[in-house]
Amino acid sequence: MTVLGAAQFVMVLDSTVMNVSISTVVKDLHTTITAMQTTITFYTLTMAAFMLLGAKLGDIWGRRRALVIGSIVYAIGSGTTALSPNIGVLFVGWSVVEGLGAVLVIPAIAALIADNYSGHARVTAFAVIGASSGVAVAAGPLIGGFLTTYASWRYVFAGEVVIMAVVLLFSRVVHDSGARERVPIDLLSVVLSALGLVLVVWGLLQTKTWGWILPTQDASLLGLSPVPFIVAAGAVALWLFFVRQRRLIAKGRTPLLDPSILQLRQLRAGIGSLGLQYTVTAGLFFIVPIYLQLTLGLNALTTGLRIFPLSVSLVLFSIVGTVLARRVSPKRISRIGQLALVVASLILLGSVDPELDTFVFGLGMFIAGAALGLLASQLGNVTMSAVGPDQLSEAGGVQGVFQNLGSSLGTALIGSVMIAALSTAFAGNVAASSLPQSLQSQVQEQTQHGVGVIPVSGVSQIAQDQGLSSSDSEKLASLYSSSQLEALRLSFAALSLISCAALFFSRNLPSEVPGKDARTKAKGVPA
Repeated sequence: MTVLGAAQFVMVLDSTVMNVSISTVVKDLHTTITAMQTTITFYTLTMAAFMLLGAKLGDIWGRRRALVIGSIVYAIGSGTTALSPNIGVLFVGWSVVEGLGAVLVIPAIAALIADNYSGHARVTAFAVIGASSGVAVAAGPLIGGFLTTYASWRYVFAGEVVIMAVVLLFSRVVHDSGARERVPIDLLSVVLSALGLVLVVWGLLQTKTWGWILPTQDASLLGLSPVPFIVAAGAVALWLFFVRQRRLIAKGRTPLLDPSILQLRQLRAGIGSLGLQYTVTAGLFFIVPIYLQLTLGLNALTTGLRIFPLSVSLVLFSIVGTVLARRVSPKRISRIGQLALVVASLILLGSVDPELDTFVFGLGMFIAGAALGLLASQLGNVTMSAVGPDQLSEAGGVQGVFQNLGSSLGTALIGSVMIAALSTAFAGNVAASSLPQSLQSQVQEQTQHGVGVIPVSGVSQIAQDQGLSSSDSEKLASLYSSSQLEALRLSFAALSLISCAALFFSRNLPSEVPGKDARTKAKGVPA
């Protein structure tokens, strides 16, 4: 558990560090927020696209060997990222190489835990992994904030190389009893699954620039935004993927993924709830640091401290969830967590003010962390316990797909909501203002394709550089500031709706306490 927990810690650390360091990285690499959002999304998208392949390779090579190879690849990616001179190298090192290493490590972690533990011990083991993720969430903003403020964000990725070296050094203590499968991998299945997932998430990512249905940029297809066509093409590719899997089974060949695994109600409930949990987490950890750093101009360390209440409660309630699991069913614990997440989103919605430093905001972040901690303590075990020993790697791969697909969608969807809301609010506020009509027309023309997220302090200077008077520039900055607040509110509202949607999936989670009957019989009491 120490070895696997360390590996899981690194898998989660990246995103939390990058979210609080984003503005510094943008300046250091002379890039843009949009480019960074794309890099963050494609990191998780790479994992989602190739996670099924990584799980299958774990069956072929052996799960421990997959862990070792994945750790080596991940360390190479981390080293490349630490030395990256520009956004292109960062993209290759982080979004591609690290992502490819992670697709081997993540399914192996889940399968090795399920293989080594059973009953309540398995619940505890998955809760430890959840707590490891929580520690990464807690430590990431603070480590990243401290190093970014007083040294460099590059040291975080250099540190990951060291941790993965330790994982490799002690990997032999991890027991792997799973039998290796000597079967060929169907290349067409790999291509179809990767293509489908890439198209779906890439289409959603482009909504902020191309629009959902009607085009907002020059890019258009048949008079509409390309987004629905791209997403539909991705859906078709995924449909063809499942058709291919059924044909392989009918011919007696080994599929990349057995479609029957997705017919298990418990597994569907687990991965659906897990995917939406990661969507909310990624969305929350995108919009809050963006506002704190680019709107308020806070440094990475201060941003990490503002997020710290969520981080602490996530770790704490991962432990609480493990204790409750001895007497309370996974369904009840998960639903408490999901309801708490809805409440937290609404509290955060009501706490929005120009500084985001009130007790109410801190309370909302704490409750959000508590909700995520309860969910983390249950959903991993629910998913992996739905299948037998022969399908552990496949279940781990599916779980990894939904984790990272949820993260990709969270960054893309909430990011697009934030940008769209900012553009609409700013255009509306300018139109309703007392600014000169000529200026209103100029602003409307220049912002019709969207508004970027920039520090409020820089709006006045940009306006003056464009020839505006001092008073008009200050008025425009004030309108932009209020527009950012409206965009933040709408983003929190979107998070609350996603949190509500998670309740639909949790209805099929197990309503029995794991191992309760066995413990009752052991005590000599009728079950």
